[in-house]
Amino acid sequence: MNKILEIKNLTKSFKDFTAVKDVNFDVDEGGFFSILGPSGCGKTTLLRMISGFIKESQGEILIKGESMSGIPPEKRPVNIVFQNLALFPMMNVKENIAFGLKRQKINKSEIEERVADMLARVGLEGFEKKKVTELSGGQRQRVAIARSLVMKPSILLLDEPLGALDRKLREHMKIELKLLQKELGTTFIYITHDQSEALVMSDKVAVMNKGRFEQIDTPRNLYKNPKTAFVAGFVGESNRFELKSSDDGLLVTQKGWKLEKPNLDFKTEILYIRPEAFILAPSDNLININRFKVLIKTILFDGSNTKVSAIVTSSGDELLISLPQNARFEDIEEGDEVQVGINYENLKCY
Repeated sequence: MNKILEIKNLTKSFKDFTAVKDVNFDVDEGGFFSILGPSGCGKTTLLRMISGFIKESQGEILIKGESMSGIPPEKRPVNIVFQNLALFPMMNVKENIAFGLKRQKINKSEIEERVADMLARVGLEGFEKKKVTELSGGQRQRVAIARSLVMKPSILLLDEPLGALDRKLREHMKIELKLLQKELGTTFIYITHDQSEALVMSDKVAVMNKGRFEQIDTPRNLYKNPKTAFVAGFVGESNRFELKSSDDGLLVTQKGWKLEKPNLDFKTEILYIRPEAFILAPSDNLININRFKVLIKTILFDGSNTKVSAIVTSSGDELLISLPQNARFEDIEEGDEVQVGINYENLKCY
């Protein structure tokens, strides 16, 4: 597959502060690539360098094999959708989408054709004459995306575009954006601090922390096999335990909970366990697992995402455990003591 974007040793410094530090990655043509990280980690600075609004301190940006050094934003084959959308309230939907084409002095018949085609693609046929102020949040989002895509950019950059939407609409738009990207085949580069957005929509995700990339991987591998403690703690829910040194080859938490793990690296300092990795009432024939008892402290009902807060009987360590959607466990109540298992491979150590 062709690389549409190549980033080589990219760095951006502002006086004494380095916002982006020696970042390297590439993006396949037609892919959905997300950059995930907390506020202030350098995501937006990186996106603005790609778009040309900020000049890099060092490194190189190549789009379709051509260096973007010295190329102004309006000459780059990219377009950008911001969180605030930046739609023109005095214009109707059609005028907003056609705005960039008119500035490029495209002939009227081609503008009509391209706008009509884009309205159909984003599901806004019949909305041409509506003011953007009359639209729902999701509809305005689609207008902003259509206005960018009608310019036929090689890459569409999206800067936390769902951040201003309510939760239910955000969930809906995640699916819409993914389907739209698949249909159009345009390369999307999406930045967000919301792990769910990145995991649901992306082909590849880069986790960014303090100006650097900690890991670039598929959503599944990122979740299942985090390479650093930061990724393990930032992506998905995890139980985190600081460990103390042990002479008997076991993992030992600060409160004294002991767990076996073959081939243990004795430099290990932190342990992460996903809530869904725990096995409630494990059968006797399961091997390669630690078995222990917990006291159910609180049941956190959330439909299919119900969890229990529990305490390890032997040490007092607190755990968050996903409750399997199984009738066998519907009768668990606060105060019950339950045997739990955890497979060796699900103990992530750093």
